[in-house]
This record gives sequence, structure tokens and C-alpha cells, in this order.
Amino acid sequence: MFKEFSPQAAFMGVLIAFVGFASSFAVVLQGLKGVGATDYQAASGLMALSIAMGLCGIVLSLWTRMPVSAAWSTPGAALMVTAGVPVGGFPAAVGAFIVCAGLIVLAGLFRPFGRAVASIPSPIANAMLAGVIITLCFAPFQAVAFDPMLGLPILLVWAVVATFKRLYAVPAALLTFVVVIIFGVDLPDGAMASWAKSLAPPVELVTPVFTLPALVSIALPLFIVTMASQNIPGIAILKVNKYEPNPGPLFATTGVFTFLATPFGGQAVNLAAITAAMCAGEDAHPDPKRRYWAAIIGGIGYILLGLSAGAVTGFVSLAPPILIQAVAGLALIGAFSGSAVAAFKDTETREAAAVTFLVTASGISILGIAGAFWGLIAGVAMLGLVKVARKG
Repeated sequence: MFKEFSPQAAFMGVLIAFVGFASSFAVVLQGLKGVGATDYQAASGLMALSIAMGLCGIVLSLWTRMPVSAAWSTPGAALMVTAGVPVGGFPAAVGAFIVCAGLIVLAGLFRPFGRAVASIPSPIANAMLAGVIITLCFAPFQAVAFDPMLGLPILLVWAVVATFKRLYAVPAALLTFVVVIIFGVDLPDGAMASWAKSLAPPVELVTPVFTLPALVSIALPLFIVTMASQNIPGIAILKVNKYEPNPGPLFATTGVFTFLATPFGGQAVNLAAITAAMCAGEDAHPDPKRRYWAAIIGGIGYILLGLSAGAVTGFVSLAPPILIQAVAGLALIGAFSGSAVAAFKDTETREAAAVTFLVTASGISILGIAGAFWGLIAGVAMLGLVKVARKG
């Protein structure tokens, strides 16, 4: 195995860890806070997810000898931003995370269930994701309105870097965010001393509570967007690069690592999509049989970054919340545009996708259940009505 190690794959692995963590950790923090986590609980969840996905990627890559990169569920975290605090608070959200983990394992082990998930119409799933994401995508522009001196540099740096190298745009915006905090935000006395105390890895166990509203408004939509937007595309990217993975065991393994992260506040671990393309392509190594080392090194990087989650969260808390929301929104613009195009490109399902998108984006809550679930139900119902009408 060590004979197949290469500096090229190692460099790509380091890049994968940095891009994967820096480009979306803000979304994870906002998502966990959106369902009731305190700053410390959010830091604990971020740490648990980063370590879990690092270990998951290492285990799967060693097991399959394929470049299987794992990630946290960025779309799922975005969904939680708008889901609202469930009845029972963050413990109820953790209960929903556990149910989601069980559904992911079931999808991997029980083929009919996995096929049923895959049969959810792609336009409906993408419309739900677009409806979930759009609210956070407004944040970069709201940050400019909040304070142009703070928000505009972040937006401009992202736009300029994205023009030349889209992969580095969000990390560049994140570095700008750091500079803005240091030089543009008036920090209260003792803020840096308080931040120094957060350098230790944050660990907080959360006793789960199971409530029906949380299961319906968090667990089910989280499971659907994780499977549709992460796990299934992750398999597709491996196949595009001439690998032939067995999807079931991979899905089930991500569910197991999700279970391991949930007691500490983590929401979902899944197969990566963007970073999967990085470690499965020729840039990782000309020889496909040696690329799995990129995923292994990336996994080690995630573990090390996860241990610094307390420091990351403590530093972020020094800034106005709208600024980190702006970075999170910039990280999701690509996902929003991709999901919106996929949702509305087919004229036969466009009305149903529009209904799904609008109901989800409206942020309605009925019976304590958030809009993502109702958007899915409304879209499927509309799609059924359209099919019946056309047959008639």
C-alpha cells in the first residue's frame, strides 16, 4: 500500500481538506445554530463531523482502494438554517440526526429502499434544495447593506477569484472575512483572551429527544437532500472516473459514521461530490490505482481541522453574524444555480418544481413541520395531478 503513495496525491489530499473544510464550515455552523445549538454545541458538532468524515474517507479508501472522499452534508446544513428550532430544542434535532443516520444505513443495506429514494423525481429534489438554499444566498448582499465596509470586500474578493479559479473563491472570501474581523470590527476588551480559551477541542454530549415534528421537518428532508445531492452524485463521480463502486456498502458506511457523530451534535456524513472529483481525477495522480491516497491524506487533514473547531467557532463569534452568513451564502451560490437549473430545465415537470421551490422557500411551518417537507409533498402532488391531466 505504501508503495502506491505519491507526493502528488498527498498534495491533492491537503488541498481537498482545506477546500472541503473552508468552503462550507460556515454553513454547518449556521445550520446547527438554526436548529437550536449553542455556540459550544455547534463547535462540538463541527468537530464531530470533521473527524467522522475524515475517518470515513480513510476507511472507505483503504477498504476499496478507490479515492472515496467523504464530507458533511452541506445541503442538509443549509436546510437546517431555515428549519427553525424544533419542539424540544437542539436535543430534538439530534434525535432527528440519529433517525437520518438510520435511514442512510437502511438505504445502503436494503436495496428496495435505496431504489425508492433514487426514484424521487430529480426536479422535485433539486427544487426543494434550491428553495432551502436561496435564503442563505441572500446573505452576501444583505451583508453589504448592513455595512459596506465589512460586507463589500468579502463579496468583491469572491467575485474576482471566482472569475479566474472558482475552486478557490470561497477560501479567498473566508480569508477576507478573517482580515475584516481583525482590522474592521471593534472587538470588546478581553475578546482575544476569551478566544484563546477556546483552542481546546470542544466536546459536548447531547442526549437525544425524539419528537414527530423534528423527525418530519428535519430527519426526512435531511435524509433526502443528503442522498440526492451528495451520496448519489458521489457515486456518479466515481463512475465517471472509471471506478466501479458498490453503492450500498458505501452508503451504509456513511450512515454508521453519521451515528458516531450525532451524540456530539453532528448532523450527517456522506460521500463527497466536489472533493470526490478532485481526488478521483488525473490531477491526483496519472495512475487511477494510486489516487486513493489523495482521499486518505484528505481524511487526515479533516481530522486535524476538526480538532481546531473550537478555535474556528470562537473566532467566528467575534464578528457580526451576517458576515459569516455571507461567507456561507457565497459557498452555496454554485449549489443554488446548479439545483435551480436542474429543477426547471424539463418543461414537463416545471410546474411541480416551481410549486416545490416556492413552498420550500416560503418558510412556512405547519404543525411544527418546516417548509422543506411541505414543499416536497406539494411538488409530488402537483406532479401527480399534471400526469393525470395529460393522460386524460
